[in-house]
Amino acid sequence: MSVINLKVNGRTHSIDVDPETPLLYILRNDLVLNGPKFGCGLGQCGACTVIVEGEAIRSCITAVGLVEGFEITTLEGIGTPEKPHPIQQAWIQEQAIQCGMCMNGHIMNAKALLDRIPHPTEAEIRQGLEGILCRCGTYYRVIRAVKRAGEIMLAAGVSNREVIEL
Repeated sequence: MSVINLKVNGRTHSIDVDPETPLLYILRNDLVLNGPKFGCGLGQCGACTVIVEGEAIRSCITAVGLVEGFEITTLEGIGTPEKPHPIQQAWIQEQAIQCGMCMNGHIMNAKALLDRIPHPTEAEIRQGLEGILCRCGTYYRVIRAVKRAGEIMLAAGVSNREVIEL
């Protein structure tokens, strides 16, 4: 066991844990952040996606020791029910959610994409969301939601890199 210092959604946490423990377990069990989901446990479905230093990663296959000292953003770190991030707002407006299992992966990958490319083409959106498994098949609504999020952010003058302080 080692003390690992994590910066998650702007807050620092010290956790005594085996450095090989999957980040997802720490986020869900120790920090009680339920945005990232346990889907496949193999990094194949994307339900566990978080953003580390601007890059969307699969937290179920990332050892917590590898992300010590890096800024980690979860779904909870980009908006609240009272003040949703434009990406979350677009998801609601486009009704891009059905069962919700893939939502975290799609939103976090969309955020990482929009941080890099504020107005992506449909091909760039498809590539940016590649590998996120949606069992309900809402892919077309998700693509529309990413486009709408970019438009909302442009109209509101929202910085793509904003993270809420909890």
